[in-house]
Amino acid sequence: MIFSNPSGAPELACDECGCRWFDRMHDCCYECGAKVSPESMAEFRKALETWGQSKASLENQGRSKAAASEPDGAER
Repeated sequence: MIFSNPSGAPELACDECGCRWFDRMHDCCYECGAKVSPESMAEFRKALETWGQSKASLENQGRSKAAASEPDGAER
């Protein structure tokens, strides 16, 4: 299960109990002990990649707007 934290970043939650705490060494939930499936890990990696790309795109747009508002288009 994937949800977004307050900053918009994806977080992985246990498919069995909804817990967000995982033993990363053993890929299992601390709360109920359920293993994280390879499918869930792949879905989470994809969500992280998508979020990272959208965040980078927004940051680039912000820099472009700031540069365009500088006199003569000069960047700082």
